[in-house]
Amino acid sequence: MTTTAAHPRFAEALHDLGLDQLHTRVRRFPEATRTAAEAAAAIGCELSQICKSLIFAADGVPVLVLMDGASRVDLELVRGELGARKVTRAAADVVRESTGYAIGGVPPFGHRTRTRVLADRNLLAHDVVWAAAGNPHVVFPMAPGDLVHHADATLVDVRERTA
Repeated sequence: MTTTAAHPRFAEALHDLGLDQLHTRVRRFPEATRTAAEAAAAIGCELSQICKSLIFAADGVPVLVLMDGASRVDLELVRGELGARKVTRAAADVVRESTGYAIGGVPPFGHRTRTRVLADRNLLAHDVVWAAAGNPHVVFPMAPGDLVHHADATLVDVRERTA
């Protein structure tokens, strides 16, 4: 396996998915890329080209939502997609326990446990999006369709609408 700046679990996931070529495209920044705004500034891309990996609890069960960096998740739309009674933001310990990563570094795949994954359709608006590679200082680029495929995500419309 190639040495990479990515988190070891994420590097292993790249290998398991046959994506070893991505190791050379992983970028490490001295400043944190924990938020979408920080990542976009460091990379020099549009905020909407950042893919946020957000963990929510749907009736207490972790679910991953992939959302572009310029948008917010509408919890009611997620609840409807999942047929859940209640959807809330997951606590930091739940995020780490279910994914194996800290908030700000959660990648779209390569998690400790298998969770249901929803990807907002708006991610497909770009040729390339950037996502965390398991560490708040490390990101990688990928075509959004490929990212959705490798995350085994269901495409949905869960973006909060602005008035």
